[in-house]
Amino acid sequence: MYYIGLDVHQRRCVLCILDQNGCVVKEIRVNGHWREILELLGNLGHPFAICYEASCGYGPLYDALKPLAARVVVAHPGHLRLIFRSKRKNDRVDARKLAMLMLLNEVPQVHVPRAEVRNWRGLIEFRGRLIAKRVRVKNCLRALVRGQGLQLASGKGLWSRKGLAHLAGLELPSVVAVQRDLLLEEKKELDGKIARVTRELDKIAKQQPAVWLLRTIPGVGPRTAEAVVAYIDDPKRFARNRQIGVYFGLVPCQDQSADKNRLGHITREGPATVRKLLTQAAWQGILRSAQIKAYFERVQHGDPKRKKIALIATAHYLARVMQSMLRTGEVWRHDVQSEASARKKEQAA
Repeated sequence: MYYIGLDVHQRRCVLCILDQNGCVVKEIRVNGHWREILELLGNLGHPFAICYEASCGYGPLYDALKPLAARVVVAHPGHLRLIFRSKRKNDRVDARKLAMLMLLNEVPQVHVPRAEVRNWRGLIEFRGRLIAKRVRVKNCLRALVRGQGLQLASGKGLWSRKGLAHLAGLELPSVVAVQRDLLLEEKKELDGKIARVTRELDKIAKQQPAVWLLRTIPGVGPRTAEAVVAYIDDPKRFARNRQIGVYFGLVPCQDQSADKNRLGHITREGPATVRKLLTQAAWQGILRSAQIKAYFERVQHGDPKRKKIALIATAHYLARVMQSMLRTGEVWRHDVQSEASARKKEQAA
């Protein structure tokens, strides 16, 4: 068995081939796209395992290598400390280190989903970027009008038909009016793009029973459910439910030595889009479910300063529940006792 480390770039690739004793068999540098590597590996005439770092386009490369190699491993670039913290870093050295990690079976792997799941994830992220652009446009409009000493409606009222008509009809200097008109046109264009992407996501969600399963949780809408399903992909790849919090970056940083254990802010690893949606779903769940609200209040301990900590803990709780639901296929189970106690509190108040 050969162990191959592959350092991939858009116009250049470097391979390092090690034998089972860790000796270098061959080091190859190929100028051109990684597709030229496939022919070379196909004519290798020896079984091999190959490793490369996850980067843009790692999915198609994985699909192309899988029929050729006995094993294909995609490494997490952020966890490759042997390369990231090295004082001597170049393509040849990186390829050799990847091959050695592959030989030692110490590669920090990433999960490679199917092509349709990768495309689904991409569309979810694309919608998030469109929404972020629209938020920036709205903020620019508010700042533009506020700079003229005028007051606008607060909240969502400004973006209703009546509010937009009022904004478009404001008498402003010509230089400012041009900016306002262009920003309004950009917002309208973004609204249409977001609606189109949302319709496409809704079509995909209708074909995913797991999305409808997660929507039985109070406060979890279609966007949160589809993002969680797309990024978990295969719930069985997590040995324990608590690993889902690590994957989504909802667990605190830890510095433990002897009897001292320091916990810091959350790691923020994994997909930020899912982490944001889970936090929003946690807020909605607190408002809609006595069971989720009871969990939030139990973590908060009645201390307003622990509100953010309790919110993140609730989002982590929802992520674990979702993982469990996807594994078992069960719908959300309401806690009758929590709801009854919540009603008693409301009546007492």
